[in-house]
Amino acid sequence: MTEAKKIAIADAAEMIVGGYAFLRKGDNITIVNLNRDDEHVMVITKDGKILESSMEPIEQVIALKKWKQNAQFMEDEIA
Repeated sequence: MTEAKKIAIADAAEMIVGGYAFLRKGDNITIVNLNRDDEHVMVITKDGKILESSMEPIEQVIALKKWKQNAQFMEDEIA
């Protein structure tokens, strides 16, 4: 992923935690690992169910943990 694309994703994100950008896409949340040069993306429901992912399993665990710890900061936007 190019630096320009990372910047565009970061600008569009509603929340960034630990290098993971969280973007709302309809009723779902797209999580992008900004620390990787290749695209590591996961789409989850608001309650943390994985719908699709190109992340490695350990990344999924980390991203979901960050989501669960910080989801309240996007609740106003999601509700």
